[in-house]
Amino acid sequence: MSQGQHRDRRFPAEWEAQDGVLIAWPHADSDWRSLLDQVDRVYRDLAEAVTRFEQLMIVTPEPDRVAEQLEETTANRDRIQIVELPTNDTWSRDFGPLTVETSNGLRLLDWGFNGWGLKFAANHDNQVTRRLWQQGIFGSTPLETVPLIFEGGSIESDGRGTLFTTSQCLLEANRNPGLSREAIAQIIQQQLGGDRLIWLEHGHLEGDDTDAHIDTLVRIAPNDTLIYVACDDPSDSHATELAALEAELKALRTVEGQPYHLIPLPWPQPCFDEDGQRLPTTYANYLVINGAVLVPTYGDPADQEAIAAIAAAFPDREAIGINCRPLLEQHGSLHCITMQLPAGLLSR
Repeated sequence: MSQGQHRDRRFPAEWEAQDGVLIAWPHADSDWRSLLDQVDRVYRDLAEAVTRFEQLMIVTPEPDRVAEQLEETTANRDRIQIVELPTNDTWSRDFGPLTVETSNGLRLLDWGFNGWGLKFAANHDNQVTRRLWQQGIFGSTPLETVPLIFEGGSIESDGRGTLFTTSQCLLEANRNPGLSREAIAQIIQQQLGGDRLIWLEHGHLEGDDTDAHIDTLVRIAPNDTLIYVACDDPSDSHATELAALEAELKALRTVEGQPYHLIPLPWPQPCFDEDGQRLPTTYANYLVINGAVLVPTYGDPADQEAIAAIAAAFPDREAIGINCRPLLEQHGSLHCITMQLPAGLLSR
């Protein structure tokens, strides 16, 4: 655990009030080419769900095609803004802005994004946040460039000064070579206002390109609750690591010295691509928005159990399943393709 006092900033929890959600719509000039019809359906479903509750900002190099896609939905068009920008891919969680509260109001943080440690091209995606800001999308909110390769999927916040991450991701050699664990922690805590940065040492899903993003494994929920991936099949290749992760979580204590309330998620059946490679199926990759929590489903017998488990942590929200099976083909899910925009960001 890394500790330090950084009271001048606060990184809101995802369940706090939002203005909207940022997504990047898939297009044919990307790895989605052969799956475009299937993944378009996911995005149409997402647009319908989000716009029931808040705004949706869509980044795309093909605004006309996206508009045609939206015509096939019941999405509230008055709550949708389409912004024409080039993109490499669709994982807005990792290249979108993180927003912090300061004594002078909201501030956008633009971190470096290099395709999860130089695995994939990111020359366009790395510029999305700055290009949106340059177009005045975020009004007068200041933008700060942070000299660190860092993805939104690698961090969780309780909104009260405790941050969670994973060592496997943040210490991966192609992200920030030459920076020590302590140096990385100092930058993150200074930028996000964290008093505590909890590093998890265990847990990884086969087929995950992100090097164990926290949002595939463990999520913070209200009332000192941790929702986490658990494996109940001792013959599964994940069993040992996920048992070690569970033991880590049971040993953690809140700022007040109390154990966290733990909610294990059901273990879905193994899912494979056409080449027989296992895909990173996870229910932890849900999205919290105003009035709802959107839960990824996969056509698995455990889908309804997962929705119920997550709904229990958010009793004041409607739990809505979104079929995200097509997203697994590119090794991600629902939370990975979205970035929440806190209240006040789009109205400034």
